[in-house]
Formats: sequence, C-alpha cells, structure tokens
Amino acid sequence: MSIIHSRSIRRALPLAVFALLPAQAFACATCGCSLNIDAAAGYSSEPGWRIGFDESFLDQDRLRHGSGPASPQDVVDHPVDPGEGGGEIEKRTINRYANLSVAYRPNADWGFTAILPWVSRSHATYGDQEAPFVPGDIAPDQVSGVDLSGFGDMKFLVNYQGFLPTHNLGVQFGVKLPTGRYGGQNEDSGDIAGNPVKFQTGPMAGDALDTSLQAGTGSTDLIVGAYGYRAVSQDFDAYASVRYQAAVARKLDREGTDFRPGNQLNATIGTRYEVNPRVVPQLQLNLVRKSRDTGALADQLDSAGTIAWLSPGVTVSLRGNVQAYAFAQMPVYSRLEGYQLLPRWTATIGLSVGF
Repeated sequence: MSIIHSRSIRRALPLAVFALLPAQAFACATCGCSLNIDAAAGYSSEPGWRIGFDESFLDQDRLRHGSGPASPQDVVDHPVDPGEGGGEIEKRTINRYANLSVAYRPNADWGFTAILPWVSRSHATYGDQEAPFVPGDIAPDQVSGVDLSGFGDMKFLVNYQGFLPTHNLGVQFGVKLPTGRYGGQNEDSGDIAGNPVKFQTGPMAGDALDTSLQAGTGSTDLIVGAYGYRAVSQDFDAYASVRYQAAVARKLDREGTDFRPGNQLNATIGTRYEVNPRVVPQLQLNLVRKSRDTGALADQLDSAGTIAWLSPGVTVSLRGNVQAYAFAQMPVYSRLEGYQLLPRWTATIGLSVGF
C-alpha cells in the first residue's frame, strides 16, 4: 500500500460497526440496511474518539414472493398456508432510520462503539382478506395505517484487530439490548404483551401493529463477526466482512404472546478506488440472510429470506478529521419466504468527526 493510501485509511477512523441498523425484522424481514459502514468510512487502527451520525431511507413498495413479483390476488388466492383461506395484503412501509454512534479506540488493537438508533416508520396495510380475491379487498376504505417514531434497540460493540502487524484483520463481538418500544397482540385471543404501537386509522384502528414492525424487538441479541482489508493494486483496496446476530433472551416469552426475531447473517465484499485520497468512490456487494421469526406473535411464514444488494457510493474527506459519505443500495437478487414488501432502492448518508 502506498504512503498516500496508508494515510488516507488511518485518517478515516471507522465507526466499528458492520451495519447501520439494529438487526431486527421489518415488513420485509430482510430489508434492513446492510451497508458496511466500516468500509464506507475507511478502516483504521489509529487511537482516538469518533462521533458519527447517519441516516437511511427505505421505501418498501413492491410486493414480492420467492424471487419474483406478487400481486394482492396472489396473497389471497394462493396463501403460503392454504389452510388460512386468505392472507394479509400489505400496501407500503416507509422507513427512516437515524443513528448516533460514539466510538473510542484506546490503541491500535482495540475499539469500542455504542450506537443509539432512532426509528421513524409509516406502515399501511389492507389487512387480512378472505379468498377469493375481489377488487374491493384493496379499496381505500380497507387501508389501515400507523405512524411511529422512537428510539430503537441500542448496540454495544467491541472489535479487536491486533492479529497482524498491519492491523487489517479483525473480529467483533457485541450485544443488542431491548431499549426500543416493543410488543404485540395475539390475533386469536386478543391478548396484548409489552407496549405496542397501535394502528391509528382504518378498520384495524386500535389493534396492535405487527410485533416485527415495532421500534424494538424486545430481545437481547449477541453479535459476532470478522473483517479484513488490504491493498490489491496502486489504486484499489479490497475488503470483506461477515457478521452473525442471534437473540439469546426475550422479554416476550410467555406462551401465547411470545416472540423471537430470526437469526441474521450479513456478508460484504467490496472495493475502494483510492487514486484521490479526498474523494474515494467504492462499490459494495451486501448479502443478507434472515431466518424465520418464531412465537405466537410472529408472522412466521412471511419473515425469512435472502437478499443481495449492489451498493455504489462515495466517501469525501472534508476539513480536518471530518468525513461524509453517501450510498445507494439496489436489490439485485431476492428469494423471500411468503409475501413481503421490498424496496426498489435505499439511500444512506453519513457524517463522522474524529478527535
């Protein structure tokens, strides 16, 4: 690696985070932002503090099943579980996420990060409709809606990259805590657990929003991961990372009102074009695999899947030790269980300051 490349990477102190968002379920269970922020900001082993802020936008407006599109008629007339005699027709979910990150690296080997997320979500659904499908099932008077905003589930992360003298190979351990509002309602018994946000308009007004769409999951999750990066030519750096997250404790654990979010695996490969250390274009390929949510409050048949995202972006070094970055993500492959909403694209912007 050239001196210019080495300096540019050291100046770009990372947030020590493999993904922007709490690994929780959404209306499309695998549609959480999968961008690798360490690579976006640039890996580093330089001691010091860094404060970061990022914001992401996801508009889930496409109904999908398997690897192809789906229609409201498919949901009702061809339900995942034929015994249901119909299904829920989700209309749209708009997500906005903001994250405040504080990172501290006491030396070249160790790094510590805390992440506080803010979740803002607007969700609309036509609710459960019985077969056979008729156009009236998606009439305006069938739409139920809710807007929610609040803090999500906090993460605390520790990373170690002292295996090699170059400090370009590392591992990460962390925990996600149930700090966000959570809860749900059993559709059969009507029993409510936790403190769920409820629908505000439409036929479902007063009913609890899906447990997977609340700001928090009510679970404590463990996080493990590994990452590495290196120069592959005079102008290009390459990197790869993998992270696994699984719930190990739940507040929603009573029979009839229990919920456990599915385990999630994130993997990334990418490259940074380092010819200009102040303006660094890069390209990531992000893979997300999520297993089913489980429990009486879970939408088990519509909460698992695999998505691959192509993520072009750019990182800009501003005055002092300040960096800004912007990325877009486009799904290039998806295989979703059940019927889920998928965005056409997502966008992320961020700013970080080191001192």
